[in-house]
Amino acid sequence: MLRTSNPTTRTETAPSRRIVITTAGSLGDLHPYLAIALGLKARGHEIIMATGECYRKKIEALGIGFRPVRPDCDWVKDREVIERIMHPRWGLVRVFREIWVPVLRQAYEDLSAATEGADLLVAMQAAGVGRLVAQKKGMPWVTAMHIPLLLASGYDPPILPGFAGLCKKLRFLGPAFWRPLGDLLRWATRVWAKPLHDLRGELGLPPDTTRNPLTDGQSPSLHLALFSKLLFDKQPDWPPQTIVTGFPWYDQDGEHSLPLELALFLDEGPPPIVFTLGTAVTNNQGAPSFFEQSAAAAKLLHRRAVLIHRDSHNRPTVLPDGVMACDYAPFSELFPRAAAIVHHGGIGTTALGMRSGRPMLIVPWAWDQPDNADRATRLGISRTLDHRRYTPERVAAELRYLLDDRNYSRRAGEVAEQLRHEDGVGAACDAIEALLRATLSQGSIKGA
Repeated sequence: MLRTSNPTTRTETAPSRRIVITTAGSLGDLHPYLAIALGLKARGHEIIMATGECYRKKIEALGIGFRPVRPDCDWVKDREVIERIMHPRWGLVRVFREIWVPVLRQAYEDLSAATEGADLLVAMQAAGVGRLVAQKKGMPWVTAMHIPLLLASGYDPPILPGFAGLCKKLRFLGPAFWRPLGDLLRWATRVWAKPLHDLRGELGLPPDTTRNPLTDGQSPSLHLALFSKLLFDKQPDWPPQTIVTGFPWYDQDGEHSLPLELALFLDEGPPPIVFTLGTAVTNNQGAPSFFEQSAAAAKLLHRRAVLIHRDSHNRPTVLPDGVMACDYAPFSELFPRAAAIVHHGGIGTTALGMRSGRPMLIVPWAWDQPDNADRATRLGISRTLDHRRYTPERVAAELRYLLDDRNYSRRAGEVAEQLRHEDGVGAACDAIEALLRATLSQGSIKGA
């Protein structure tokens, strides 16, 4: 078994290697892989991050190599695109069809160029071209997934987008129902992978033998589940080469500490309620209303509050006394100083909320957010409120319940303490280096 270690300390010395890490999406999709990149860099490896052009400056400032891979992440700030792909039921499908498929061939060419001379490729599983590049080049590769929903299991059923109520009601049926249903869904959605099959044919690769490359495209050598076992532990129907690492922590977006004005506000009174949305959800048309309603809920509760709005377009025109708004703050520093945290349920924000030891009210919008909200709620650290029912009165009632019931705070503290003993970056780096050592001892591991 691989031993979790500090990322700067190797359990066994592995020769320095050139490693390419590729991912795509919003900051929540970038940061776990950036954390691993920094961990491997600290161990002496040459690291190349291959992702959207818009992240070049951020990545190069950390002393990590960069190669652009399409699609760029500019869609994250396009309000019209976000509105369309945040459909509660079809959002994930539209992301694939409308953002990734149109540039699939270009993405393959970009990543193929980025991996020239590389010893290993680490690819987010959902970025399907990683598998094609590794197989075409016959190079060692690792897949990783930071979103629990995309490692669905019949033993711990997911909340499927658009079917939250039904999934919760049917959970009691167990694997006898959910495993065949999962197989059926993979079979029914295999047609969505046709662009990947077509590209395989163009590249002269043999036909794909998996049920569905969108769900079953893990590396046969190593697959990393980049989240805590507390949220989702390894399941009997997962690929056996899966390792649950724990969360790889990274929480910097150009700032290394709290803005001075916010730090002073926090020092001047009791812990506030923090309201925030993710980088993509922030650009949804409903975001301004979310922050308006949040400020009103804080006023009803007679509580101090902080609104992290990320965009001046979302800032309420009038703020009640005791409510502060700012565009950004590192959550790892802000959340532990909160009384409670209200957010959208993105996996990165959920993870930082869990680490803070503060209870949460999760307001899911789309994608994996309902599933993350359900898992946090089952942990006893959170309550869930549908964003379509987000009114000052309902928010105030939920927060009052959350803050008055000491079990939420107690359980949140217990979860935070357990997370302190996890080292997601170290575990991921150990596993990757173990594969590199195996590659050296065997001569090479061909992409499969």
